[in-house]
Amino acid sequence: MINLLSYIVWQPDLEAFHLGPITVRWYGLMWIIGLALAYLVVKHLYKDQKIKDEFFDPLFIYCFFGILIGARLGHCLFYQPQDFLTSWQGIVEMILPIHFGHNGSWLSETFGFYITGYAGLASHGGTLGLMIALWLYVRKTKLSIWTVLDNIAIATGTTACFIRLGNLMNSEIIGKITDVPWAFIFERVDAAPRHPGQLYEAIAYAILFVIMWIIYKNSQKPQAKGPQVGTGWYFGFCLTYIFTFRFFIEYTKEIQEAFEASLPIDMGQILSIPFIILGVYCMVKAKKKAGA
Repeated sequence: MINLLSYIVWQPDLEAFHLGPITVRWYGLMWIIGLALAYLVVKHLYKDQKIKDEFFDPLFIYCFFGILIGARLGHCLFYQPQDFLTSWQGIVEMILPIHFGHNGSWLSETFGFYITGYAGLASHGGTLGLMIALWLYVRKTKLSIWTVLDNIAIATGTTACFIRLGNLMNSEIIGKITDVPWAFIFERVDAAPRHPGQLYEAIAYAILFVIMWIIYKNSQKPQAKGPQVGTGWYFGFCLTYIFTFRFFIEYTKEIQEAFEASLPIDMGQILSIPFIILGVYCMVKAKKKAGA
């Protein structure tokens, strides 16, 4: 018999604080903190590698919009195409953070829609969007694509960690029912104890950052033989680590969309496979280059 008293009851406020009429939600705050930490890490890396400040300044803009646009389109196209591609209203909702309908606010009563924020974001789409944004960035700056990708990879764990903490605060991307003693009861969902999949991922990504940072710092020591930035190894390791973990952690999660129930593996796992292959390829290529 399940003893509900032994589990963590989870129902935090969605709103972190208010700035006058503006409400700041935990999810958005976690995104901002994650991006800010990555900004500081990459800024340090650029300085450490004596890359000019003028090359760093536009990087954040490219990354921010690449991740946001990619994550939004990834969610809409991979998980809910039936909702966003079947009407002009759906297409508008895919692009703008609004929903057509009435919720009792003056905005919905006046214009027929209200502001929701981007309620659906997919990490696979965000990764692809980031890669495209960085490709555009290196075309403009003429920096080495592998140097940029490796530096971003070292910082990725910080952003990924806080995004998943944002999902935890939203009680979304929940796990399957379980009887492990650390199970969470997401009261906004139901009264069943579930795997806190978001927390598993947040911890894994924090560990990723620590591993990458240690490897990088050791590689900068005199006579060091560790992987160097610019070879693509850090980028490959980041992809392989994150998406291999994503593949297996999906077994503890509930499916996000009904159509996934008919698939041998869920959409998150399907989308992880190409990134794992790319990651392994980059690591092998970097190792061969180092041994040449």
